[in-house]
Parts: sequence; structure tokens; C-alpha cells
Amino acid sequence: MTRIESLLSSLQPGVGYLIVTPVNRRYLTGFPSSLGYLLLGGGEALLFMDGRYFEAASKAAAPPVSVVQTKQLSEQLAEAAGRMGLSTVFTETEITVRTLEELRRLLPGRQVEASQSLTDRLEDMRTVKTPDEAQFIQRAQGMAEAAFLDILNMIRPGVAEADIALELDYRMRKAGAEDLAFETIAVAGANASLPHGVPGAYKVQAGDFVVMDFGAVCGGYRSDMTRTVAVGYADEEMRRVYDTVLAAQEAALAVLRPGLSCAEGDRAARSVIEKAGYGDCFSHSTGHGVGLEIHEKPNLSGRSQAVLEAGQVVTVEPGIYLPGKCGVRIEDMVYLTAEGCENLTKAPKELLIV
Repeated sequence: MTRIESLLSSLQPGVGYLIVTPVNRRYLTGFPSSLGYLLLGGGEALLFMDGRYFEAASKAAAPPVSVVQTKQLSEQLAEAAGRMGLSTVFTETEITVRTLEELRRLLPGRQVEASQSLTDRLEDMRTVKTPDEAQFIQRAQGMAEAAFLDILNMIRPGVAEADIALELDYRMRKAGAEDLAFETIAVAGANASLPHGVPGAYKVQAGDFVVMDFGAVCGGYRSDMTRTVAVGYADEEMRRVYDTVLAAQEAALAVLRPGLSCAEGDRAARSVIEKAGYGDCFSHSTGHGVGLEIHEKPNLSGRSQAVLEAGQVVTVEPGIYLPGKCGVRIEDMVYLTAEGCENLTKAPKELLIV
């Protein structure tokens, strides 16, 4: 049963789904587009595409999807909804109020509501990756790692953070990435204490840590990794912080498996950092799911009630951040298997001094 057939089979008579967000539309149809409407109901799946995408979508579509070229969208949607016998249409909650009002205008006389239940179901479906999806993520990860290894020799005193980030972006593209997974982070010195710092004009100095968080896109799927390197030398405190973060990550990697609670995964890493006296310096969760979006379910957080499942891809990224001094984060991605987890990240993690 396809993803769309699964959704169609669960619909009650008179109820339909209208999928409008690009990520969910792509997930369900396999076709990427910036705009489109996927209407599900009455056993039908209609993908409304404008002239920019119609031909390509028609070639890519597989049953039960039928592609319709939009000409008078309001009339076409209303006609289709009437034929399907829809009185209620649910859409995703990620849309804006303005978009919801526009959908109501396009489907007059019908109840159109944003549904948390639909959003949750789609997110839950997306969290478990097929082997093909995992392969795209693995390939994206390989592109990011190739870029990282390529730029190590340019990290030296006098080089600006922004130039390191730009070079990572360029190298990922050269390695075959179709896009960047997110805005690349490359921060050094005191700026490295900012978990999501923005690369700027600061020029690297000897004795700095440089934290780089970056990822590539392949087949629409994203990768995510972080490496921290020292420039010239690392003093005793820097080495202690680095070793603690690495030990915390290894502790989490050792326990991740299907059936483990996300909170337990977070606790495995966090307890190592707390015992070392840096508990207040680890300010974010241990990891998150990755897929068509850079942040997906599940969340390796102490507040999460979720349990890990085979097929999920999650990051493991503990960090220690010392305001005004430095920061360290080490991040791998793992694929949950029936036996445990497979680390998709192959780049070295021992402290590199460049």
C-alpha cells in the first residue's frame, strides 16, 4: 500500500485532505515543487500543478495520483471536491492563517480546517525512513564529509569565519549536493560558545576552537554534522571540554536502539557532561530526526515521551559552551536498525589541531 493509499483508506465518507506544504506534497507524491495542491478524498488523489510543473509531474506521477493542470483553480478544486462528496476538508497546521483563509475561499460551502491530527500523522509517517530514503541521507552525508576534509587545510590564523562557511558551501556543491541542508555555521573563539552562531568577520586566531555545523541535500533528503577543530594548539581546559563532549556522544551512541526512550538517549549523553561539571553548559537536546526537513521527529530530549523505532535517522550532538571562551559540539547521524544503530558519519572525531 502506498503512502497515499494508506491515507485514502483511513478517510471517512465526506472527509478529504488537502496537502499544500511542499515537504508533505513531495513526501506523498515523490515530486518536488514550490506550489501545488494534493486533494485526497472519495478514493481519488488529484495533484493540481500549474504550467511550470505540469509536464514533469505528469511523467513522475504514479497511481493512484492523477495530475491536473491548474487553469481556474477555484472552479477545479470545487468541482473535484463536489465529485468526491466532500463536506469537510482538513489541511496541515504548518500553514499561515492567510493560506488557510485562501483555501476556504477556494472551497466555498465546505468546512476547511487545519488539523493537528493530520499533521501528526504525516510527521509520524515521515520519521521512519525506507532504505531508499536512508540511502539519499547517506549520500548527502558523504558530500558533507568530503567538503569538511577538503577545507581543513584552509583553517588557519587570519581566515574569517564567513570564508570558512562559504568554502564549506562551495565544496558541498562541488561534491554533488543539490542544495545546502541549512545555513552553514562556522564560528570560532568566543563565538563558538553560541550553539547557532552566525559566521561573521571574526578572523581565526591560534588557540581557537572552530565549530562547523553543516549539511548537504541529495534527492531532497538532508544530512547534518558538526565537527570542532583547534587551531595551532589546544590548552588543558580546551582538551578537557573536547574529551568530555566526545565521551558524552560515545555514551549515547552506545545505547541507541529501537525501544529506547528518547529521554534515555538524551540522559546517556547529558549525564557524562554533568558528571564532568559542565551540566549548565549543555543548553540543547542531544539530537533530532533528519529527513526531508533538517528537524523532524523524534527529538532526543529529556522532555520527550517518544520511543525510538527502527528506520529512524537521528543526530547525536552533545555540546559544551563556555560563554566568552569557547564551545565544542560533535555531531553524527545514525540510522536505527533492528539490532541497534548504524553510524552514517565516517569523518574522524579525535581532536584535530590544524
